[in-house]
Amino acid sequence: MAHVLRMPGVAANDTEAVLAEWIVQVGADFAGSDVLATVETDKAAVDIEADDAGVVLHTLVPPGAQVEIGSPIAVLGAPGEQVDDLDALLAELGVAEATDPVVPERRDVPTDPESGAPLAEPSAPAVEERAPTVVEEGAPAPVSKPNNGRIFASPLARKIAKDAGIPVEEIHGSGPRGRILRRDVDAAVAARADQPTTPLVEQRAPASVAETPTTPLVEQRAPASVAETPAPTKQPPPTTEAAYTDTPHSRMRRAVANRLQESKREAPHFYLRASLRVDKLIALRAELNDGATTRVSLNDLVVKAVAAAHERVPEMNVVWTAEATRAFSTSDIAVAVATDRGLLTPVVRDVGSLSVTALAARVADLAARAREGKLKQDELEGGSMSVTNLGMYGVEEFAAIINPPHAAILAVGAAREEAVVEDGQLVVGQVMRVTLSVDHRPVDGVVAAKWLAAFSDLVEHPLRILA
Repeated sequence: MAHVLRMPGVAANDTEAVLAEWIVQVGADFAGSDVLATVETDKAAVDIEADDAGVVLHTLVPPGAQVEIGSPIAVLGAPGEQVDDLDALLAELGVAEATDPVVPERRDVPTDPESGAPLAEPSAPAVEERAPTVVEEGAPAPVSKPNNGRIFASPLARKIAKDAGIPVEEIHGSGPRGRILRRDVDAAVAARADQPTTPLVEQRAPASVAETPTTPLVEQRAPASVAETPAPTKQPPPTTEAAYTDTPHSRMRRAVANRLQESKREAPHFYLRASLRVDKLIALRAELNDGATTRVSLNDLVVKAVAAAHERVPEMNVVWTAEATRAFSTSDIAVAVATDRGLLTPVVRDVGSLSVTALAARVADLAARAREGKLKQDELEGGSMSVTNLGMYGVEEFAAIINPPHAAILAVGAAREEAVVEDGQLVVGQVMRVTLSVDHRPVDGVVAAKWLAAFSDLVEHPLRILA
């Protein structure tokens, strides 16, 4: 039996989300647990899975639309179900009513013109009469007048246009009935970025010509400069700005920026640093990887050592809340992963209970799905500490910003050969520098120092990590 699929609440406190992509198209069958669509939140792209087998009868929201939580996004049916009268079905399900102000903007999504708003047809001639003047300005909006002068654009397109400072009236819509889509706004932003230098050249050139009547005075006073007077008109116009391209902020980039800004503003950071001998840690990794199918990285061993240090100093396994300091019974550690869409920090649950190889497999899986945008929301929440590693880029040492609501983040540098003193003798050893950033609200300096000492001991005696 046909039923409505609504936008799920994929993240706490969210009131809306972006329907990024339909995976199953209209008329296609799907099985239980199949992914129907991908929804974009501030942190990741989350899959909407089907509860049972069925068929997609109709989609109510186009890709890229920003939708309120709980709003209808599609009509699903039982396997093999077909619909003869779609309008009647929509009316029966209560999704064809125009009471919701978002519906009129989405009714024009179907490609069949007859399924759109009926008021669009009578006003078409009036739009055509006004079009010539608008077309010359490069911003036609042919369907912006049907409904009391309203411009049809997806909410996401409107938001991006507003952030870029471009009125939607100046953007040409390429969607059904001239609807303005995200790609139209992106094209307008790119076009505007290419324009600034051209009009400046054209406007300044006439001004320099207008100044030429003053040259007779120059000829009377300074004949030697007469030959120089034509030069200004032939010189290229001065360039005061370098060429640039503006990339509109994505939801994830804004979320990361806001979260880190909040962290530096709200959490009083303090920093502890240590230089660790990792010769034995590197040797242990080589032994673990010898003939193994699952490869263990140095970072995997570092994450394992973080969990072991939490067991030794449980006062570090906490977060700050408005009412209390919350202590955890398991060590859930977040691992920073760089993706094309921004930085993500998936959380590995109960690291202390995992073997090193199981931990390596779990981290590899989370990192792969983070880069593909396939993480679930609960995989991005929780934990008390993050681990971020830039050693693979040759970075020796750096300090990181705490990822709220965590109490700390460990920044790991590269393992490098350095001269070290061992038993009074100067020898070459593998050294790795780490920086621990700590939130001073739930964690005192002494607690952080004890934790870093425990962590250093585990790294320099790595067999204790496996115990």
